[in-house]
Formats: sequence, C-alpha cells, structure tokens
Amino acid sequence: MLYRLLKFVIGIGIRLYYKEIRINNKKYLKSGGKPMIIVANHPNTLMDAWVIGMVCNQPIYYMAKATLFDSSFKLKLLRSLNMIPINRKGEGTIKGVDNQDSLSECYKILSEGKTLVIFPEGTSYKERVLRKLKTGTARIALETEHLNDWKLDVQIVAVGLNYSQQERFQSDILIDIDKPRNVQQYKEEYETDKRAAAQRLTSSIRKRLEDVLVTVESQDEELLVDQIYRVLNTKYSNSEKGVNKEVKEMKEITKRLDEIKILQPWLLEEIKIKIKSINWKLEKMHIRTDFLDRKFRSIAFFRQIMISILFVLIALPIALFGVIHNIFQYLFADWLVPKISTDIEYYAPLAILVGIVLYPLIYTGAAIGAYHLFDLNWYSLLIYIVLMPLTGLFAYWFAKYLRNISYQWQYMLLLVDRKQTLKELQQEKGRLKTLVFDT
Repeated sequence: MLYRLLKFVIGIGIRLYYKEIRINNKKYLKSGGKPMIIVANHPNTLMDAWVIGMVCNQPIYYMAKATLFDSSFKLKLLRSLNMIPINRKGEGTIKGVDNQDSLSECYKILSEGKTLVIFPEGTSYKERVLRKLKTGTARIALETEHLNDWKLDVQIVAVGLNYSQQERFQSDILIDIDKPRNVQQYKEEYETDKRAAAQRLTSSIRKRLEDVLVTVESQDEELLVDQIYRVLNTKYSNSEKGVNKEVKEMKEITKRLDEIKILQPWLLEEIKIKIKSINWKLEKMHIRTDFLDRKFRSIAFFRQIMISILFVLIALPIALFGVIHNIFQYLFADWLVPKISTDIEYYAPLAILVGIVLYPLIYTGAAIGAYHLFDLNWYSLLIYIVLMPLTGLFAYWFAKYLRNISYQWQYMLLLVDRKQTLKELQQEKGRLKTLVFDT
C-alpha cells in the first residue's frame, strides 16, 4: 500500500520536475510473469530508482547500499518500499543486514517471477562515464537459474537513463531500453567455473548498457562532447526535436571523437581551440549559437519581434500571478536543498521531496486566505487552486521566453552593426562542424 502511494505521489513530482520524459521500447519492461532483472546506469542517486519505478507497471524490488538502512526506523521503512540492503566493501557493515540473507531474498523474489532492479556500478556519479560494473548482477541471475535447474528463464533488461541536466528543473530524460535476454547460454560454463561465467555475463551487460547510453572515457571527454553539442546543436537545421534528438547527436559526436582519437589525434587540440574561441565570442556578443544557422529575413524578423512584444504584454499578468504564488517555494527549495546535501547528485530527488511537502502547504494557506479575504464560492476557489501550479509553470517558461527575446534583439542589433563579425563566426562554426564530422 505504501509502495503504491509513494509511487503515485513521486511520479507526479517527477513529471512536474522534468519537462520531457521520453521512453524508447517501454514494451521490453513488461515481464509477462517471467522473472526479470533490470540493470541501469546510476548518475542520479534516488531519482534513478524512482524513474524506473514510475515507468514499470509491475511492482519492483531494489538492491540498495546498506548505509541507507543505518537505523531500525529506516530499515523498516525502506524494507516496506521493496528495498533490499546489501553491505558493500569499503563502506562498513550495518547492524541487522546480512548479505547472504539479502542474496537469498533476491533468489526468492526472482523465483516467484518478480522484478529486481540493480545498479551494477554500485555508487552514483553525475557523469556519462560508465564505471566498472560489479559482478553481483550476473551472479544473482546465474545462481537463481542454477537453484531452479535452469528452467526459470530469468530475463535481464538493460536500461539507459540519459539525463540532459539531471539536477536542473524542467530538463529532460531519455529512458532507452534494450530487449530482454536470458542467461541460458552460460549454463555449462557456470556449472564448471562460476567466476568466469559471471565475468563474461558482466561484460555482456556492460556492452548492452553502452548501447543505450551516451558513454565517454573521462570527465574531460564528457565536457568536450557537451561543448561540441551545445555549439553545433540548432533548432533551425533539423526538424527533429527533444531529448531523443539530443542523445542521438551526442552519441554521434562521441563516436566521431573515438575515431579521431585513433586516426587523427592531432585534430582534438584544434577542435578544443575552436570550441573555446566560438564560446568566447558568443558570450561577448550575448547571442545563442543556433541563431548563427538562422536565415535572416528583415520583415519576418521584425514581425516576430512585434508579435513577441504584444504577447509579453498580454501574458505578463498571468506570469505575475504565477510568480506571486510560487516564488517563495521555488527560492526556498533552491536555498534549502544545497544545505541538506552538498552532493549535486541528490539535488533533483531532494527538490522533489521538498516540493511535495512545501508546495501543497503554501497553496493550502493561499487558498484559505483567499477564501476568507475575497469570500470566494467553492467553484471560484477550485479554479484558484488549479491556477496556482499551472501559472507557476507558465511563469518559469515565460522567464525563459523573455531571455530568448533579449537574444533576438541582440542578434538583430548585431546584424546592423557587426554583420561581418557574425559572418566570420558562422564560418568558424562551419569549420568546427567540418573538423568533427567531415575530416
């Protein structure tokens, strides 16, 4: 009961916090009564488990580090949420947690045809580097089959959690899901050499995770991939939009950088210099990179600016209503979350937890005040309550819209005063694209 209630409440919080949640091949998460192990990367702490729980229709069980269960209260609470504690090397041993009992519980859960979620990296890191996978997932899958005479048909599903900016409000998630695969091919090897079979299956799991993720070898490479994408990405040269497009393009950039490192390593330094130069000029000119791909038509551009100004005047009162009813919660949560944890990986889940408590409290107080102050009837009060969160989201979008308008004005002024400089910057961006994709 508690699991289903929290799944519903947190699911609402996730959908409000992230703007776009795209799921590829959700059908692969339907277990059909077969035992299933979901393996996923782990860049965003609690949020990763919540997101997987949200997209799975069936109840799921999680393996979690025992340090989360460091009191009897937490142990009872988290166990009621289908979480299974496991002591990990280097983190000490938590009283009341026995690894063998936890593993036996995993075997039992899978033997009953249920779904188990494991993050084989172990620890959460905010980066696109897929770290070394622990062999625990493979050992659990193989041993469960062994205990059931290899007749259970345990399915392993690789899930890639691709966040655009996981800690940032109204960013995006792409959940890419690989098709389920069983472990029957490891039967003979496991019966003779359990260690070798577990290692080989772990290597296979890693390859499958790499296929559904944007993965790099280091944080420096991750930064370079991100910078290239931010400069070359544009909404004016590609009809496809959204997080699916972002992940696809970042995979292409990563693949090309891997080729360049092997075949033309000297180009990497030139790409870095070009990126730095372009970003410096964009910052000085106060324009967005995608404007460089925009075809300028003076009449259409002027008309768009005028329509934007008219829209701003009409929408401003709605945005102000949203700001008045949401600014305190937004700023307070923004202040409180870093106080609770300095680890950026915890920002998004903590922001959702704080929001789940704070926003309803403030909305309730505002509704009671408005009811007594303006003598509202129940119909008007209901409209007022609904408008508070809706206009809050609108106000956030409106602030981004105003920033975009300022970029448009700046771009138009540059077209008048520094047209040649813009042309040179467009050529520099074209050169970068040639270096990355055409060399």
